[in-house]
Amino acid sequence: MIWHSFLVAVGGFFGAIARYGISQWLGKRVASVFPYGTLFVNLSGSFLLGLIIGSGAGSTVSLLFGTGFMGAFTTFSTFKLESIQLGMKKEWKPFVQYLAISYTIGIVLAFCGYAIGSVSRG
Repeated sequence: MIWHSFLVAVGGFFGAIARYGISQWLGKRVASVFPYGTLFVNLSGSFLLGLIIGSGAGSTVSLLFGTGFMGAFTTFSTFKLESIQLGMKKEWKPFVQYLAISYTIGIVLAFCGYAIGSVSRG
């Protein structure tokens, strides 16, 4: 139990740092009301989590990278908050685009990652 918690904590530590770094990096390069940083981490995280699970990774890898890293790398709460903020600012076009891209492309990427991981498993 302690070992499993340690794996999740280490993965979460690095996942949170990676998300923060990517969001900051994109935020400085793309001046827009559209939350590109959160969209990028959530879409890439959907693909990578699908890949990890689809590959049938063992419990150590799943806890470290799946639960820990991807759990901290992706952010459902920020996605929801940024969606509400776009709506409150009456930025309807980016609001609808953000929701549509996040849900549809996120599911497609998770499926693709899972399928690729399943193929690699054999």
